[in-house]
Amino acid sequence: MNVEIVKTEKQLDDAFTVRTEVFVEEQKVPMEEEIDQFEKEATHFVIYDKEHAPIGAGRLRSVDGYGKIERICIVKSQRGTGVGRILMKKIEEIAKQQGATKLKLNAQIQAQPFYQKLGYETVSNEFLDAGIPHVTMTKSIS
Repeated sequence: MNVEIVKTEKQLDDAFTVRTEVFVEEQKVPMEEEIDQFEKEATHFVIYDKEHAPIGAGRLRSVDGYGKIERICIVKSQRGTGVGRILMKKIEEIAKQQGATKLKLNAQIQAQPFYQKLGYETVSNEFLDAGIPHVTMTKSIS
């Protein structure tokens, strides 16, 4: 498996393909909520399997002094295989290189245990985003 920082249109298309499959088709998030005004300012990531098929994606932005991790998704067939951990490790590494000392993300409730295992702490009550229950989580990486 290989995590790549998106540098080409093809890579961005691959990231959007995974996001569309997971969020729009599977979770029924409206496309206009999934692809938003922050796409151009974000650093995008895509993870490929051995056959170079895109199997996961995410993005990173700098928001209010945090490295904000967003849109983390793994195709259904690859969940529970360690792909998400590999993707998160790379995003955290790049966030650190970009000068972030603390990270923030909004986790879907069912993903909260995954992020807790990676050292994230819940810092909010439950809230709805795109009709899906979430919590805000943070982690220091200094």
